[in-house]
Amino acid sequence: MDNYPISAHLLGLFFQLDGKQLQEHYKNHLSDFHDWNQKSHAEYWTVFPENTTEKLSIDETSFSNGELYTIVSSKAAKGRKGTILATIKGTKAEDIIHVLERIPLRLRNKVKEVTMDMAPNMAKAVRRCFGNAKRVIDRFHVQKLAYDAVQELRIKYRWAVLDDESRKIIKARKEGNHYAAEILANGDTLKQLLARSRYLLFKHSSRWSESQKHRAELLFLHFPRLKKAYDLALALGDIFNKCKSKEGALTKLALWHHQAENAGIESFESVARSIAAHHPNILHYFDNRSTNAAAESFNAKLKAFRAIFRGVRDTKFFLYRVMKLYA
Repeated sequence: MDNYPISAHLLGLFFQLDGKQLQEHYKNHLSDFHDWNQKSHAEYWTVFPENTTEKLSIDETSFSNGELYTIVSSKAAKGRKGTILATIKGTKAEDIIHVLERIPLRLRNKVKEVTMDMAPNMAKAVRRCFGNAKRVIDRFHVQKLAYDAVQELRIKYRWAVLDDESRKIIKARKEGNHYAAEILANGDTLKQLLARSRYLLFKHSSRWSESQKHRAELLFLHFPRLKKAYDLALALGDIFNKCKSKEGALTKLALWHHQAENAGIESFESVARSIAAHHPNILHYFDNRSTNAAAESFNAKLKAFRAIFRGVRDTKFFLYRVMKLYA
């Protein structure tokens, strides 16, 4: 009872602190931040060998001002404590390898699978540090390449239409006439049709609304190569959705590669070459149907955590709080 007035007084002071003061108080007095054994190098790397599991993900994320960090995470932890295996400032293969080699070899040799994107630096680091692991290229990164190729063609057409419209406006002014753009059946001009079709080209046609179906009909009528590009993107997704084995997927992927190379669409020729270069690791997806979704989900958690604190002012302290939750 004698301590009650002191506790009440301290509690009153606590509620008078603003958010910044409270954070500073937690950092300097309540937490063990200053005794954290990784504090001296946390801004550059952290590593938690005890979180090594058979299935890992490797991806990059940005904490503040576009500064990239490579995150190696355990899928077994499902985004909870034990998720983070390592964080490395930057994306250079040599830096990633230098940190991951701090994990004992006996633990690294237990890793059977690592999912990643197509970045060669990630592949090099995984090959060097996890010699027994299959490298699985995330199917969604592969599909995104195809959808990006569709968007590239749409944007190319949009610039051509904008340029054509500008020329017609200038010509009409010189002739003393008023230029009026053609209005299509759904109320769009060609320029608007291309601008407003962005989102529907990212979606499967089965998920289009009625207005999107109408817009797509007009779009493909005026720009048939966009229809060919969109169909190629859907066909690539169907390989991942419908194939049950590596052998079947390899056959379908070879057929798709031939169609993409001969479609007469430059961006899809690039996609086809990229898939051909990485196809062994792409096909590893069909062993366990593993993706990098866990890493993407964890990145979203980190961004939400960063947003709560309105950005990252002190990278070391931010990482300390992240490690307390997820490492």
